[in-house]
Amino acid sequence: MEIRNLDVNSTQLRLDSFNRIPNPSIFSSTRKQKFVAAPSQASRSQSLSIRCGVKFRPCIDIHKGKVKQIVGSTLSDTKGNDSTLVTNFESDKSAAEYATLYKEDGLKGGHVIMLGADPLSNEAAIGALHAYPGGLQVGGGINSQNALSYIAEGASHVIVTSYVFNNGQIDHERLKELVHLVGKQKLVLDLSCRKKDEYCDEFLVHGVDVEGKKLGIDEELVELLGKLSPIPVTYAGGVTVIDDMERIKVAGTGCVDVTVGSALDIFGGKLAYKDVVDWHFQQQALPV
Repeated sequence: MEIRNLDVNSTQLRLDSFNRIPNPSIFSSTRKQKFVAAPSQASRSQSLSIRCGVKFRPCIDIHKGKVKQIVGSTLSDTKGNDSTLVTNFESDKSAAEYATLYKEDGLKGGHVIMLGADPLSNEAAIGALHAYPGGLQVGGGINSQNALSYIAEGASHVIVTSYVFNNGQIDHERLKELVHLVGKQKLVLDLSCRKKDEYCDEFLVHGVDVEGKKLGIDEELVELLGKLSPIPVTYAGGVTVIDDMERIKVAGTGCVDVTVGSALDIFGGKLAYKDVVDWHFQQQALPV
């Protein structure tokens, strides 16, 4: 973990492992406050024409115990053979450190995804849930045998994918079983563009053609989600710059949340995590 000392107004401050000053408000007040940056006039004039309140949903993708950013299509194509995996980034920080970062910044509803059913990834995911109890959702290998255990470890929701789908069709018996076990309010369906809302609390939808490639968003998909999704929905895939998030806000008519992975500087990209967090709180400050 990298630690540095800074002399700011004769007060010794220490940077955390993400090179940020942790909880700077404690040096001016005993009450923890969240700074909300005012939106620019240009963005304000555009966003007032639509329903606001879009949220940034952070992510922690775990592969063999390490936090990584992997091109999604190459993961699905490996079928157990890692030789064709395309990894954009591998972090030297733990999943728990990322969870702590998101907790300190007040970001809820992030996704912890285990990209493989191995013990190291399971251990790392549980570490993240312990670091931010109730603040993160967890997915990857979720089934009726382990779903409750992840809720007990601190997950706000479990995200289910292949367990409830068979050849592109929903297995209603398995889905009903999960609803009975954990409750609809704690269930998220990772649809990959499938639709079934009466059994879950949220949708998570990946733009698989653009995910992990930093080529821009699938605007047509976002538009469909904004028009058709009857419950909260998060879009993942292709965000490279803040303007992409603005495009999601407009295309999704303010109804589609967004997650960002490979493009963020905390995952080796060029988009500043701090700017995305500021954008998130700008959206929450705007009138709905």
